[in-house]
Amino acid sequence: MSTFITIIGTIGAVVLLIGYGLVSAAKLTANGLAYQAINMTGALALAVNSGYHQAWPSAILNVVWTGIGVLTIGKLVARRAAERAPDLTR
Repeated sequence: MSTFITIIGTIGAVVLLIGYGLVSAAKLTANGLAYQAINMTGALALAVNSGYHQAWPSAILNVVWTGIGVLTIGKLVARRAAERAPDLTR
């Protein structure tokens, strides 16, 4: 099980670095859905790894980071839905 958790953590770190690299290279925008999903996924993987290894400060940080990602994705999805909705006030 420890090897599996280590693999999850390593993938999470790589995913976060890829996301950061893509934003830094202007290939993604930080307020876009793709970056937020990458960020949230990486943070969740690191939270699992940190929690398993009882690295509580890192685990808490990554749980909060994941929560921010969830909230941000929710706002982005809601905004897109509102933009596509017909204007019924006319």
